Amino acid sequence: MHNDDNVKGHSHDEDIDDEFYDEDEEIILTLTDEEGQEIDFWLLGEFELKGNLYRVVTAVETSDEDDEEELIILKVIRGENDEEFMVDIEDDEEWEMAADAWQELYDSEFE
Repeated sequence: MHNDDNVKGHSHDEDIDDEFYDEDEEIILTLTDEEGQEIDFWLLGEFELKGNLYRVVTAVETSDEDDEEELIILKVIRGENDEEFMVDIEDDEEWEMAADAWQELYDSEFE
């Protein structure tokens, strides 16, 4: 699912090597959206595709109307001072490639 919230960068200095994260690890990232609101997300995994790093997250808190977890794929970019930021994938073709890559990784890991 494409994220429509346009969650923009939050500096995150922790090095993460694994593609998938065990639920017991409970890695939570706090991201800041365009309106300045901080939102907590569970980090589910990360992967590289065509030289870019992507992270897959889902909101820690969901509204009562949400029965289903929404997965969000964010692109990791580096700022001027080498800080990390996670941004929406704005190009539809890039988003489709990232979503397909995540699905393949997920299927191969959990089948």
